[in-house]
Amino acid sequence: MSATPPILQSLIANRWIGTQSARALHSAINGRAVALTHADEIDFGESLAYARGQALPALLKLDFQQRAALLKALATYLMEHKESLYAVSVHTGGTRSDNWIDVEGGIGTLFAYASIGRRELPSSNVFHEGPAIALGKEGQFMGSHILAPKRGVAVHINAFNFPMWGMLEKFAPSFLAGMPCIVKPATATSFVAEACVRLIHASGLLPAGSLQLIVGGSGDLLDRLEETDVVTFTGSADTAAMLRVNPNLIRRSIPFNGEADSLNCAILAPDVLPGDPEFELFVREVAREMTAKTGQKCTAIRRAIVPAQHIDAVAAALRERLAKIKVGDPAVEGVRMGALASKAQQADVAERVALLSQGNETVFGAADGFAPVGEGVSEGAFFSPTLLICRDAFANETVHNVEAFGPVSTLMPYEGLDQALALAAKGRGSLVASVVTKTPAIAAEAVYQAAAFHGRVHVLDRESAKESTGHGSPLPQLKHGGPGRAGGGEELGGLRAVKHYLQRCAVQGSPTMLSAITGEYQRGGKVQEDAIHPFRKYFEEIQIGDSLLTHRRTVSEADIVNFGGVSGDYFYMHFDEVAAKDTQFGQRIAHGYFVLSAAAGLFVSPAPGPVLANYGLDTLRFVNPVAIGDTIQARLTCKRRIDRAQSTTPRPDQPVQPRQGVVAWDVQVMNQRGELVASYDILTLVAKKPA
Repeated sequence: MSATPPILQSLIANRWIGTQSARALHSAINGRAVALTHADEIDFGESLAYARGQALPALLKLDFQQRAALLKALATYLMEHKESLYAVSVHTGGTRSDNWIDVEGGIGTLFAYASIGRRELPSSNVFHEGPAIALGKEGQFMGSHILAPKRGVAVHINAFNFPMWGMLEKFAPSFLAGMPCIVKPATATSFVAEACVRLIHASGLLPAGSLQLIVGGSGDLLDRLEETDVVTFTGSADTAAMLRVNPNLIRRSIPFNGEADSLNCAILAPDVLPGDPEFELFVREVAREMTAKTGQKCTAIRRAIVPAQHIDAVAAALRERLAKIKVGDPAVEGVRMGALASKAQQADVAERVALLSQGNETVFGAADGFAPVGEGVSEGAFFSPTLLICRDAFANETVHNVEAFGPVSTLMPYEGLDQALALAAKGRGSLVASVVTKTPAIAAEAVYQAAAFHGRVHVLDRESAKESTGHGSPLPQLKHGGPGRAGGGEELGGLRAVKHYLQRCAVQGSPTMLSAITGEYQRGGKVQEDAIHPFRKYFEEIQIGDSLLTHRRTVSEADIVNFGGVSGDYFYMHFDEVAAKDTQFGQRIAHGYFVLSAAAGLFVSPAPGPVLANYGLDTLRFVNPVAIGDTIQARLTCKRRIDRAQSTTPRPDQPVQPRQGVVAWDVQVMNQRGELVASYDILTLVAKKPA
């Protein structure tokens, strides 16, 4: 007698809810029930009240850097427990490599956003989108933009195909932005999302209520949202269209970010011939996108667009490759493609393949010996890889409008690159298109035309193939989303994703006021000068606006000659008096990098101290020339400071790094007339006080 499957629970207001069983969820491999959803009703008013009243204040007590550190700790914790997540993910029908995308791909996204936060965000809750601009003639009225927490709740509605990655890739940037999240995974694979959230909750790393989980329906949740909230959605275009017109979302202008499945394409460029490495790369990419995750990827190649003279060669090569794919229970050795996520999905794909097949040829399908291997697979949700050819894709609208969300792709011929791009555009917007070519000019033209219709364009050739992450792999650093049918939204994209969950606000005021608001010194604002050199202060002692006005130095011909000898820079402007007279400057001038070096000599405090290293310059500009006989002076001012937690424990062969923070210094170099001659930010690592 088989054991009763566990009842999945929702995490609402920091407690697990669900004792009464409702719907059974079945293994995609053998049809056995693996979990039950709960019938208990969820009080979404309580959920939102907890998020706003408990989680939000706790998150905003932390700054960007602290939340980034928590993301890293969470990612590390989940990585230590990943095998339990793989064990649950087996029931979604995927192979180990399929589930790697979901499990470790999701954890990797947490690591990526922890790194993005550490590198690019301040140790506060205000992000300055500078630079500030002067709005008055005397420089005492300025304007800029800041991004601040929305002080609302993020509702994430996710698809069934990646229950863990889909949740974490939305959670990471919203948590980093300081927004508590309520996650609604697709019910069919919600057992994976529940297992992940249980681990997150058990870790105790996050403020209570940072992440709430809904198993089952979302009830009246959207009707209860407010102006400061955000809704994100991943799934079908039809569901996205229904959700985005929720009257409450429209009435309150609540942002809705949609990422919908789309008819992505891959184009084999006209310059590629059978036998070229790019020809094999194209075939391999199409086959991989058909079979990875059993074709259940929102980025999978649904339309393969091929030069008419090569379509039969491509079809034969794909048929040969697909015939080698062993389908069945991933526990069986040699299986390379598993099942669809559910029987309902199996029926949906079959219905859509029937539509796509009308008027088209089947190159490879179930009739070609489809026989899944493994115990009980007859009750599973398996589907044969299916390759079709549409000989006239301009006359057949179905191939551009109907998506079979499974291991299905359609070949279509073209004559000339413009025709190929026209076929690609008939998908009315997609997440990604690939262009496989060996000619840079073709790549440039194709991307220029395709960019309007596709969220990402993946250019593949023999040079990039070794390192390419592939057509279907969204990366945390790059935008994921697309126009039109693809939903019109954006996810990921590095810091861009965090900004979706922050509110942009224009600010105006004096430089002193903007310095206080932005957490960055603005030129013209008040500074603090004291007897202690800024480089003699520990990180905790340095304040925004701490400043040093240096002594002066007069530039001599000897300085220029010596710098030329040391650097090897004998550019005529510095050494040829006759030639220099014919330039816009009318005379010899000092090397720009001499001015930079001389300024460092003016403001550096040379003895050992808290400043550990100078690791870069930003925004360097040489504004006015420095001539022989000019006198320069520098002002060094603390522009911003980023408090960083202790990094990971060093290896035994590495020295222990002192606790430290990052300080950016605004440097102005002026001549004897008070004119700015050089301007830049210098970045330093500064030690904290000994513990």
